[in-house]
Amino acid sequence: MKKPMNEINTDENALGVVDQPSQLAPEEQTQEVSEAQVAAILGKPAPAKKKAKKTTAKSEPKLEEVTPEAAEEQTTPEAPAEAPANEPLSNTEAKSEDTAETKSEGPEGAADNGEEHAQVVQLDSAHEEAPEDDTPLLKVVNLKEWFPIKTSIDKRKNVYLKAVDGVSFELRQGKTIGIVGESGCGKTTLGRTILRLYQPTDGEIIFEGKHIEKLKGEALRRMRPHFQMIFQDPYASLSPRLTVGEIVGEAVKTHKIVPKEQYKDYVVDIMLKCGLQPHYFERYPHEFSGGQRQRICIAKALALKPKLVICDEPVSALDVSIQAQVINLFKDLQESDNLAYIFISHDLSVVEHISDEVGVMYLGNMVEFGSKKDLFSNPMHPYTQALFSAVPIPDPDTKIKRIILQGDIPSPANPPKGCKFHTRCSKCMDICSEVEPKFKDYGDGHFVACHLYPQD
Repeated sequence: MKKPMNEINTDENALGVVDQPSQLAPEEQTQEVSEAQVAAILGKPAPAKKKAKKTTAKSEPKLEEVTPEAAEEQTTPEAPAEAPANEPLSNTEAKSEDTAETKSEGPEGAADNGEEHAQVVQLDSAHEEAPEDDTPLLKVVNLKEWFPIKTSIDKRKNVYLKAVDGVSFELRQGKTIGIVGESGCGKTTLGRTILRLYQPTDGEIIFEGKHIEKLKGEALRRMRPHFQMIFQDPYASLSPRLTVGEIVGEAVKTHKIVPKEQYKDYVVDIMLKCGLQPHYFERYPHEFSGGQRQRICIAKALALKPKLVICDEPVSALDVSIQAQVINLFKDLQESDNLAYIFISHDLSVVEHISDEVGVMYLGNMVEFGSKKDLFSNPMHPYTQALFSAVPIPDPDTKIKRIILQGDIPSPANPPKGCKFHTRCSKCMDICSEVEPKFKDYGDGHFVACHLYPQD
């Protein structure tokens, strides 16, 4: 029992130590505060008074009578002492005292300045990061797809069919690019090469900042769900031995999009989104019409939650009323899922309705590319002008000056020298048969490859 009595006596002595600062003048209290700050900065041991305060606070209930009087003394030395502790220890004593006094005099102003500085830094960083949102989802640079026709030991004697020969464009998330041109110009081959159904001969395919032109094996398989394709013939692209539910959900199982217990509900939800009834789940493709089969193909493509969908003439085999339904479905899905489309079509009226930008291809090359408004209001290339003159207008009083192209399309295995269109162009010049024109921007992203416009 003597040992706890000694502890009580030491605590009472500590009480006497605590009571002393409350009797000091305000000037002496501020002087003690500055000494504590200097000791903290210079790394010296703290005064014994702090230990006394801690022991009294834990041991004696009598300290409750003292703490209200010493509350200000306990808070004032601790708060400024912690603030300058982050200062480097190599500072001089005079400098540390000055900084301690300035912080003790106006801590609120210093905090406000720090908050203003943090806000300015956040605004600057947000301003710098803003352009990153404008980066394209897909970027194609000088893409080439050549199919070998005749091979030889001497590679210089090899003969290639140049289906795609140096195509470049950019596509952003939530936008649609329409690709138009005659049959055999390379539209479908371009779409298949972008999806890596064909191995590119040369060029770059950049999807979400990643080069996918050389991916193989597992790395390519992991990228597959992000881009899908809707083929031209809806019946040939559907397996007759599988039901609609199996067709739509086959890739869902392979890529493990959802857990097994949610599989059927997920497939039915995708079918409903594409206008297919739930009882179609157990039916086969031959039981449906052409428009319904195309909806099955759309559901099959959307089941993997892609970001890019390449539509290879998806409405060319449908009548006008069904075309309108499918095109409206494309627009609704784009708004709800923020999809990006590459829409390949012969029908310029459909392309004008659904596209944001349009590219015109001829014999494997992109001859003109620009926004839908610029391209339809001001076609610059002679080939584009000839295509647009063939669009029928449902007005008997409107007369169209039809531009009829002479000759046949040259062989992509043996394209003409210079501009590939010069053999059929009514505005051909001597330079057209010798020098290939540059694909150049003539304002607002309107690219044209033609010698009728300055090339420098």
